[in-house]
Amino acid sequence: METTIKQIEDMSLNAWPSHKMELYDGWILRFSYFYTHRTNSVEQFGNSTLTWREKIPFCESEYKRLGSPAVFKISPLVSPDFDYVLENRGYAIQHTTNVMAMSLKTARIDCPYPNVSFCENIPLEWIESLFRLKNTTNPIHRKVVPSMYQSILKETICASVSIDGQIIATGLGILDRDYIGLYAIHVKKEYRRQGYARQICTGLLKEGIKKGAQNAYLQVVEGNKNARALYRSLGFQQLYTYWFRVQPDENGNFPPEK
Repeated sequence: METTIKQIEDMSLNAWPSHKMELYDGWILRFSYFYTHRTNSVEQFGNSTLTWREKIPFCESEYKRLGSPAVFKISPLVSPDFDYVLENRGYAIQHTTNVMAMSLKTARIDCPYPNVSFCENIPLEWIESLFRLKNTTNPIHRKVVPSMYQSILKETICASVSIDGQIIATGLGILDRDYIGLYAIHVKKEYRRQGYARQICTGLLKEGIKKGAQNAYLQVVEGNKNARALYRSLGFQQLYTYWFRVQPDENGNFPPEK
């Protein structure tokens, strides 16, 4: 199982590049003006030669210089002792996320998807629509995030549903090795519970199969019961959980969860 987790962790790094990145002794420091925890955190991907006592303050100083709290991703590949060290430094847990996966041989994807349109690139219109669906108003995020999407090196399948000329639902499939990862599944509030998310997921998975995918994975924030129920109905099963340890500011406060 550890091998599968490592593979998915590597693929998720490929799938969602940060605005800026720095390599440091087997760690990667990701910075994206705190657009998401995932793109604004430290991930451990290789062997370390330096001690945690030296490395943690270095990361804290780097993020402080960039105007952001230090955030560390804690996956099953990270030592529980490291999580304990961060807890003792006052770090809080935020954005606990469940990773779900399945073999596409067992996927339940017989739902028709006549409303879904696909393209291989990621159009600016799609990104702007995603901003609207997520209510992204931060001007810095709106400026830098399009370049992050355009920096994805892997093959992509961009999905959308439009009504009256406006995109009301989005999804993104990212192909890597024999997997397709599902990302950016969003539906406009007034159109939820009408089957559009199922159509998008089904369409992306079937398009992925056409391109050689044999397995699929996705990430869903803990507590999103409706999304988990949808993904389970498609055949996805819980594989592992990760969370983020977030540094408090000088007043002991934490940034809002995203």
